[in-house]
Amino acid sequence: MTTEPQAPAAATDPTGGKEPWPALFALCIGFFMILVDTTIVSVATPAIIEDLHADVNDVVWVTSAYLLAYAVPVLITGRLGDRFGPKNLYLVGLTVFTLASLWCGLTASIGMLIAARVVQGLGASMITPQTMAIITRIFPADRRGAAMALWGATAGVATLVGPILGGVLVDGFGWEWIFFINVPVGVLGFALAWRLVPSLPTHTHRFDWLGVALSGTGMFLLVFGIQEGHQYDWSATIWALIISGIAVLALFVGWQARNKAEPLVPLRLFRDRNYSLANVAITVMGFSITSLSIPIMIWAQVVRGLSPTRAALLLVPMALMTILLARFVGGLTDRMHPRILTAFGFACLFAGLLWLTRVMTPDTSIWWTVPPMIVFGVGNAFVWAPNSATATRNLPLQLAGAGSGVYNATRQVGAVLGSAAIAVLIDSRLAAEGLPSFSGAEGSSGSGGTLPPQVAQAFSDAMATAVLLPTFAFLIGFVAVLFFEKPRHAGYAAAPAAPAGAAAAD
Repeated sequence: MTTEPQAPAAATDPTGGKEPWPALFALCIGFFMILVDTTIVSVATPAIIEDLHADVNDVVWVTSAYLLAYAVPVLITGRLGDRFGPKNLYLVGLTVFTLASLWCGLTASIGMLIAARVVQGLGASMITPQTMAIITRIFPADRRGAAMALWGATAGVATLVGPILGGVLVDGFGWEWIFFINVPVGVLGFALAWRLVPSLPTHTHRFDWLGVALSGTGMFLLVFGIQEGHQYDWSATIWALIISGIAVLALFVGWQARNKAEPLVPLRLFRDRNYSLANVAITVMGFSITSLSIPIMIWAQVVRGLSPTRAALLLVPMALMTILLARFVGGLTDRMHPRILTAFGFACLFAGLLWLTRVMTPDTSIWWTVPPMIVFGVGNAFVWAPNSATATRNLPLQLAGAGSGVYNATRQVGAVLGSAAIAVLIDSRLAAEGLPSFSGAEGSSGSGGTLPPQVAQAFSDAMATAVLLPTFAFLIGFVAVLFFEKPRHAGYAAAPAAPAGAAAAD
């Protein structure tokens, strides 16, 4: 076994002199696929509710179970990648994810679907930290911004493409195909990664199993308590679960501070201001992007009577703007102060989503959703890539696995909490409007548009109010990124033109 070299990147080339961009493209296929699955279920929510005779809270658990199983192990899988090789762990994770996707599509009950999603989440947790760690190790600092721009743009586009792709598949083939589609993509991604991704040096780690147990237990108690609170009328048991979850997570942080061997979360990572603030910002993104899709898709299908495909098309302007701006923002990431880029992005996210809530009515023309979605897409492009590049730019290579694991874990923690919180808010807003909880017993798939005017107005008001939760969460991200510092590496100050590799990537 070899030990990871501490020499500068220029001294040893882990790619063997090969251009690293093909490896990045191969990694982005798997990364794109697992992130699509964080939001693809949202557009299929009415169809799953009707077909499996579930209620909205059950179907939200289809997403929450995936996110929870994704978030908790991602802290340790980053270290496992350092120990056994990030390429090897990526390939194992991709195999687990692909097989679990097949299982998801073959299930006939909501309970089995949730179980399959847990296994799918475990596979995803092996994939994500490896992509970020490999980028950090195969790209020199002066080209890493452009590489992270592509990685971040992939994350941003994937979370938006999920509902669009889901709508087409649900309409054309049935909700099962939102999972079956992963099988051929997973096989292709495996073949390309096997051929193009380099095998990198490994080094030994001690694994903080107590930290894994504490973080997993605390997250489960907290998320379960939040998501099930409304169902159990916020009983004393629910509050006990939430408080216990917070207490266990506090014990986890305390143990990380005391563990002198090799903690699961090296707290020295957070001595870098940019890394700490980028983690706050990505937590907000995970929370908001995950939570906004469900009420928007329910409004579009139940109130406006749109099919899953037409409902998902509402997100096209947002996704197109993110894609079109990806290269432009990537070029700016290595030249401009990250505070300027990300603050502008969060301001657009807030403005676009707040604008959208004003047009979420039973009778406003659907075309009025296009301008706010465009603004939202601009904001999305200006946050994902610059924030990801800023998070990792100052990290030493020996902390690449731990740093990428923590960064991705915080994003997933935000997504888990967003999924749980939006379920609670939707249920409570429906109750406040005098409406029953949305369930399969009502036999509405959302494509008929037959709600009486009074009910349609109340349902619209409930969904629009629910969208305010992710809207105002973006303000937390805006405040955090205002305190970004100028990155330390020398290549940043020179403000070079976009690297040749970046052009090749396009």
